[in-house]
Formats: sequence, C-alpha cells, structure tokens
Amino acid sequence: MTGRLLVCATPIGNLGDVTQRVLDALRTADVVEAEDTRVTRKLLSHFGIHTPMEAYHAKNLAARTPAVVERIACGETVALVSDAGMPGISDPGAALVAACVDAGLPVEVLPGPSAIVTALVASGLPTHAFYFGGFLPRKTGDRRRALEKLASLDATLVFYESPRRAAATLTDIAAVMSGRRAVLARELTKLFEEVLRAPVDELTEIVSARELKGEVVLLVGPPERTKAPVELEPEEIRRAVAELMATGLSRKDAVRTVAEETGMARNAVYGITLRGQQ
Repeated sequence: MTGRLLVCATPIGNLGDVTQRVLDALRTADVVEAEDTRVTRKLLSHFGIHTPMEAYHAKNLAARTPAVVERIACGETVALVSDAGMPGISDPGAALVAACVDAGLPVEVLPGPSAIVTALVASGLPTHAFYFGGFLPRKTGDRRRALEKLASLDATLVFYESPRRAAATLTDIAAVMSGRRAVLARELTKLFEEVLRAPVDELTEIVSARELKGEVVLLVGPPERTKAPVELEPEEIRRAVAELMATGLSRKDAVRTVAEETGMARNAVYGITLRGQQ
C-alpha cells in the first residue's frame, strides 16, 4: 500500500485561520514533519492534536528526505508543515515535495493562509501579475543587481525580508526604482498587524526611523505603463495645440500637454506645430 504526503498550510499568525481540512489531516496522519517542532507543538496543543512529530528543516533535509520518502512508499501518511503559511514557498519543504514527485508518490496540497497573497491583496498594488522573489541577497551590491534585473517587469514585486534588514533593502529598492509605489506589511493576521503604503523613497525614510518586529513582506508596484502613441493627422495635432493656447496656455505647455495625451514625442508635436505656421 502506498501512502501520501499531505502539504498542510498553517496560520501565519491567527490560529483561527487554520482550515478544518488541515486539522483533520494533522489528526489522522501517521507523523507530522515540522520545520520547527516547538512552533508546531503550539498549534497541535491548541487543537488537542497528539500526532507524533519529527523535525524536517534546512539543516537535516539531505539526511531526512530519503527516510520520509521511504515511509510514504511503505504506506504511511505524512503531514508536512512549515512554521507558518504554505510549506514549500521559500521553505525546505519544497525538497520533500520534489522528492515525492520524483518517486511517483501521491502529493496532496491542502490550501490555506499565505503571507504572499494576504500582503498582495492588502497592498492595493496592481494584481494583474506579480513576481515573488523570496528573500533578496543580503549584500547591498548583490541585492541591487538582483533588483535591476526585475525593474522592468510589468508586475508587482513581492519579497520576504527580515525586520532587521527591511530598511536597508528599501534603501536599495529606492535607489533602483525611485518613485514607485511600495508597501511594507508585517505581523499579518496578528494583533499588531500593520500595512504601510507610500512611495518607496518616502517609505524608506519611515522605516529607517523605526525598529521593526515581526515577519515582513515588502511589495513594489510595477513601472508606469507607457501610453501607446495615438495616431493623429498633423492638422488634428495643430488644432489641439491651438485650442489649448486659446485657453491661455503657452505654446510650450500646450505642446507638452498634447504630447502627454497622445504619447507622441514632444519635439515631434512641436515640429508639426511649426510646419503649420509656414
């Protein structure tokens, strides 16, 4: 008989967010593989669950993965949990999932809380597309180079960060993506939940002046979309400039306004206007 791996999403703060399906899985599994057994024990104790636990984390996954895969192959049901949220996302649990897939063993994902999605929706930033970058490099030079590669993406950027490095990371984001809308979300679903929204340069100043605590998610909005040029006949462009000048605008301001509204280069609009006077 073949067992299965149950990937169980656990609360990111508020224990009330755990699903009944996850609780049932934790109760009926043969063993719970936990990133930190001390953290998971609090969850299990709160709901009166006494399933045996074993530690499965970054420092022991090379040795533990084959053993856990063997247990599943022999018919056991294993529940995998991280300290919070969905296992496998910037988390050692990804190695166990991959090993089970490679071995042809059943993997069932039980959805639930996610700091990424919670922060993204709370941010108010565009959600048409987003890029999750996990933790950025710790060194400033490496971090800025990583950010430069992402700067042109038409997507909201989402990162995990340590509260101790949040200000330094925001400083680098501001250097690479000055003017972008940005958000810092921390302690999501907990008593002191906070979501700070501001232009990245301003947010950097706010965060630099504070001592942060708790888990942090940083988000940066996409670059502003460039308008596709509106195709107008020269006479239409000249008429638009003339109408704006009739309202009291200078030729320079009228040309700039038409250029912004049509997506045309300012010098092109100005050239068409001059040719109309010849």
